[in-house]
Amino acid sequence: MGVQFGDLVEPRKISLDELKGRSVAFDGHNVIYQFLAIIRGQGGEQLKDAQGSVTSHLSGILYRNSNLMEAGVRVVYCFDGRPHEFKRQTLEARHEVRVQARQKYEKAVETGDHVAARRWGQQSVVASSDTINEAKRLLTLMGIPWIQAPSEGEAQAAHMAIKGSVWAASSQDFDALLLGAPRLVRNLSISGRRKLPRKNVYIKVEPEMYEYQKFLAEIGLTREQLIDVGILIGTDYNPDGIKGIGPKTAIKLIKKHGSLEAVLTELPKAEFPHPINEIRELFLHPQITDEYTLDWKKPDTAGILSYLCGEHNFSREKVLSAIEKMDKGFQSATKGAARLDKWFG
Repeated sequence: MGVQFGDLVEPRKISLDELKGRSVAFDGHNVIYQFLAIIRGQGGEQLKDAQGSVTSHLSGILYRNSNLMEAGVRVVYCFDGRPHEFKRQTLEARHEVRVQARQKYEKAVETGDHVAARRWGQQSVVASSDTINEAKRLLTLMGIPWIQAPSEGEAQAAHMAIKGSVWAASSQDFDALLLGAPRLVRNLSISGRRKLPRKNVYIKVEPEMYEYQKFLAEIGLTREQLIDVGILIGTDYNPDGIKGIGPKTAIKLIKKHGSLEAVLTELPKAEFPHPINEIRELFLHPQITDEYTLDWKKPDTAGILSYLCGEHNFSREKVLSAIEKMDKGFQSATKGAARLDKWFG
């Protein structure tokens, strides 16, 4: 799940009104996993069509993005490409967790324990290549541009924000900050009421933003030092970090010594699976592409209805309602662009 810095700096709550007319790049796989985990039936099962195919991700893409589009947010999706070899340990560990969770989920279903089924079902989700391709197909029909990253989708989103192609990167992880994104928006794809794990308590989830330069200033570190903090507590490239060291302790150590290499003089037994400088470089100079165009198009009403209603048994009435929101957002954005062209032309 990437580096977690949530307790270090208080984020700023941000409304959809503040994002009107602005573009935000999502970490595509991150969002798809959220939809697969959260969007479920009362018994904890994923949503499925009449043929038994999972549709939770399609439901999330349609309804959440239509709300964002109606609010004037210009959404972009960046999908993962080939993972770096350093990430192999993390991926293997995640696979094992999902296998074990799947076994517990099936047992919970057999015993009728819906609460446990939902909990273990959320931890067992897998986004196959078919799942991702289905998501891309729907995004295209909705007129939402998506980019195939050469490696990490979050790195691509951060790069696009740095370059100014988009206003912000959006992810539930904090890796975008290590990657230098000027703004990180969280909770944009899961806003609303959400049940706390293992508790019958619901909380209001609102979008929140971290501004990169402000974040660095508040914790008093440089970008390189922030990356070193991440490596100390564990990243996707060295998931174990240093046992017993959390974010606050890591910051104190980096401030005291200046760099991770200097910190290790105090921790002579510390070990990393890969050379520190090579892990650091993956954040400083990630593999990205500049070969992309961002072209938001009018939603393909007939195509969306055929795909979702014809192939996956979605409610025609609900899909049409979502399309109406998309059309409203597209028309508003088009008029806004026309006014700007007239003013500056």
